[in-house]
Amino acid sequence: MVLGVCVAGLSAVGAQVRCVDAAREAARLAARGDDRSATEVAGRIAPKGAAVDLRWDGDLVYARVSSRPPILFGVNISAQAVAVAEPGVR
Repeated sequence: MVLGVCVAGLSAVGAQVRCVDAAREAARLAARGDDRSATEVAGRIAPKGAAVDLRWDGDLVYARVSSRPPILFGVNISAQAVAVAEPGVR
């Protein structure tokens, strides 16, 4: 049982790191004006089955990546990143 809890904890940490990395890359690419690549790249970095959402608010782009790891029932892991659009984008 203890081993199972440890494995689940490590799985959650790994998923969180991947969500953070995916959100950061999505925000960076979207800020450059490449929304399509942003969601594609984030989808490859994020855990399998993760959702990638981009939202613009003025010259800021918010990228949110969320995932439900299969080993952690009922737990939702997510990360959000923000970037300022480059001049001429949006």
